[in-house]
Amino acid sequence: MTSLTTLRLVSAKRKALSNPTLQRRHKLARKLAEQIEVARAYTEGRSHTVTRTKLITTADGIRQTVESARRVKEWFWSVEGGKVNLSVRYGSKPLELAKGKNAIELSQASEIVPTLELIKNAVVAGELDEAIAAASNKLREGFKK
Repeated sequence: MTSLTTLRLVSAKRKALSNPTLQRRHKLARKLAEQIEVARAYTEGRSHTVTRTKLITTADGIRQTVESARRVKEWFWSVEGGKVNLSVRYGSKPLELAKGKNAIELSQASEIVPTLELIKNAVVAGELDEAIAAASNKLREGFKK
């Protein structure tokens, strides 16, 4: 017990992140970071896979952790003329970035990563809170009966 006397002990409780607006921002920022990695892989011509760990039970009744690939749907797609459209999604719903506009048109694929980074900075700064809240409400309505 003498080892613990050298430490400064305090009574502390971790504060939970209870602000729903901040939770939505963090969720979208995580998804944007994932899309940035997907876009980097796309522009470099390589594939990007995201793995997740699952707990499975074998036929013998033994539980083990297994890594499996998780599909990441790209938020960007090619259109005629070599241009690329980019849509920002919250869950399965696209965000309305301006009145009636839900996508960004880019002249070439090399602009995807800088645009996603710009959007991520805007999300962290809180510039898209209203659009995120609207998309969140739309998603929530889909779960009601």
